[in-house]
Amino acid sequence: MTAVSKRGASSPRELTRVGDRTSFLYLERCAVHREDNAITATDTDGVTHIPSATIGTLLLGPGTRVTHQAMALLGDSGAAVVWVGEHGVRYYAGGRALTRSSGLVEAQATAWANRRTRLEVARDMYRLRFPDDDPSGRTRQELLQMEGRRLKECYRRESARTGVRWVRREYHQDDFSAADAPNQGVTAAAQCMYGVAHAVVAALGCSPGLGFVHSGHERSFVLDIADLYKTEIAIPAAFDAAAAGEDDVPTRTRRALRDRINRARLLDRCANDIKKLLRYEASEAALDADHVGLESDGGRLLTSGRNYGDEPLW
Repeated sequence: MTAVSKRGASSPRELTRVGDRTSFLYLERCAVHREDNAITATDTDGVTHIPSATIGTLLLGPGTRVTHQAMALLGDSGAAVVWVGEHGVRYYAGGRALTRSSGLVEAQATAWANRRTRLEVARDMYRLRFPDDDPSGRTRQELLQMEGRRLKECYRRESARTGVRWVRREYHQDDFSAADAPNQGVTAAAQCMYGVAHAVVAALGCSPGLGFVHSGHERSFVLDIADLYKTEIAIPAAFDAAAAGEDDVPTRTRRALRDRINRARLLDRCANDIKKLLRYEASEAALDADHVGLESDGGRLLTSGRNYGDEPLW
C-alpha cells in the first residue's frame, strides 16, 4: 500500500505516547511562539521553554497570543489546543491524531451505527463509572435515572467530606460568578476534563461527534469519555478547591484536578478504556501503520497507487 509518511510529519514512534504526557498545561497573558521543537511562553517574567511533545492539552486563557509556527508544531505533536474564555467557560479545540491508522475510528463507527451495539457500549460506560450497579438489561431511560441518582449521591458525599455546603447543581452560562463556590469548581473541572478527553480522543484518531450516551453534538464522544471520571476525579477536585475558600476557585480547581489526574495516570487509563469500550484489540503497530488502501466490493483492502483497469479485485 502507498505510504503517506513522506509528508514530513513525525512518525508515531517519534512522538510521546498520550498516556505518558502531561495531562494539561494552562497559560494566560503571554505570547506563545516556537523555538526548534519547543514552544515558548513569553510574559513579564521572561521566557519559558515547553517541549511540545510532552503536552496532552494546552489551555490558552485570557490574554494569550499564539503564532502560526507554534500551532503547526503543536498540531504535528498531536497536542490538543483549547482556548479557554473568561472564567474558563468557553471552549475551542484543535489537534491531530497521533495514530496514523483509521482502525479505532472504524471500530467506533461500526459500534455506533448499530442501535444494539450502541446501547451495549453505553451500558459498558455506565459499568465503568458505577461498577457496583450492574447496567445489564437496562434501557437508556433507566441508565439516565441511575446516573442522576449517583451524581446526587456524589455531591452529598463530597459535601460531607469537605464541609462545603451544597444546595444543587447550577450553571449560569452568561454569568459564571453568579454560581456559588462549589458550582464554580464543578464547572471549571468539567471544562478541563473536556479538554483532556478531547486530547485523548483526537490523539487516538476517534471521532469526537459519534457519542454513545450523548448525541447530536460535535463533541458527543468527548462528553461521554469525560463523564467516565466525573465522580472519581472531577467533582472531588472541585470540592477540594471550594473548601480552601471562595476566592479564585477555578484556579485552585485546575491545580487540584491536575494533581488527581497525574496520580491516577488518567491519560493512560483513558486511552485503554476507549479501546476496551470499542472492542478494539489490534496491536500498537497496527495503530502506527502509515498506509493508505482502497476498499473493494468484497471487503478486501487493496493496495493503492496503481491502476486496476479491468482486472478482478477479489
